Amino acid sequence: MKICDATQFYSEVSGGVRRYLTEKRNFILRHTNHEHVLIIPGERTLTVSEGRLTTCTIASPKINRTSRYRILLHLHEAARMIHEQRPDIIESGDPYHLGWRMIQAGADLNIPVVGFYHSHFPDAYLRTVFKYCGPWLRDVGMAYAQDYIRRLYNTFDNALVPSRYLARLLREWGVARTEVTHLGVDTEIFHPADSDPAADAELRRKLNISNDSIFLLYVGRLAGEKNTRTLVEAFKILARDTAVKFELLIIGDGAQRPLVLTAQAETPRLHWLSYRANGSELARYYRAADLFVHPGVCETFGLVTLESQACGCPVAGIRGSYMDANIFAGLEHWAEENTPASLAAAIKRYAQLDRRALGSAAAARVLAEYSWEKSFEKIFAVYEQEITRKR
Repeated sequence: MKICDATQFYSEVSGGVRRYLTEKRNFILRHTNHEHVLIIPGERTLTVSEGRLTTCTIASPKINRTSRYRILLHLHEAARMIHEQRPDIIESGDPYHLGWRMIQAGADLNIPVVGFYHSHFPDAYLRTVFKYCGPWLRDVGMAYAQDYIRRLYNTFDNALVPSRYLARLLREWGVARTEVTHLGVDTEIFHPADSDPAADAELRRKLNISNDSIFLLYVGRLAGEKNTRTLVEAFKILARDTAVKFELLIIGDGAQRPLVLTAQAETPRLHWLSYRANGSELARYYRAADLFVHPGVCETFGLVTLESQACGCPVAGIRGSYMDANIFAGLEHWAEENTPASLAAAIKRYAQLDRRALGSAAAARVLAEYSWEKSFEKIFAVYEQEITRKR
């Protein structure tokens, strides 16, 4: 089977989508005889083949001067590459113009095209815009978004959705075919290794985090839709606490990096590192931290929270997103409101809990049910089903 993934949401420092595609390619090489083609925006248009893996980049401008993401405008190049590579199935990780072009390319070659619903963009983007509008305009805009999603994902042969709750919502909106396909973790990297206090102390020393602090960690993109500002403001509240000493390490890049750096200059207990791609390095941070904090309220899955739990580090956040279903210990202690004060109060509650016990319980569940192998076995079974159906 020759599989093609096409997406705009890919850069050398991007998060969940890039991790998903990287893990898919690793799975293909380790466990199958399949071939894989990846079509993404890049600095230049070129095709590079390495054994069973082919990467096609299309020259695309950056969205803005600071963004690592690019907008893929030359759709004819994407179509040309599909015709040149002739895959058996296409997976589109893009709900915009590239997704429609992949549908057309699939029709040209009579091959199935499935859409992966990576981001619930009405929540992630439109609600942020519409909150400044009147209720009539907001309702009209959301109705249009629902209609758009229904038309696009009913045109795909199938829709892969990482959450059963989100799949239920899409069906309520009129999307006829959905498959719940959970994401996973590399259980050989992300796991609660034997306790090594000396290694944890050394990591804290390098980060300038004291041993008597509660070590908070966030890993992810620094952007409005990730609710970075709420995280920063919540930590400013915690930094004023005289009873408990909190320190926060933020790992990631994005449009709101200046916000984080400004807060770091004002709050010495806030630490920042740029994006880290190495999974083994990330696992060290997860294991050393006392609590992972994820402020997102628009997540469809929350891959980093799964990685953190797999390493035995419990997670605190704000209730009400589709990520709730993937939190296996401590959800009842999460913030009830999307405010800095509520998030800070939730983190303070965790300071009084047995975080090690919570982390161990979560790790056992993740390692038993959420390996990448199980995820891709399900996804590839959907591929086979759609190829057979199309034939």
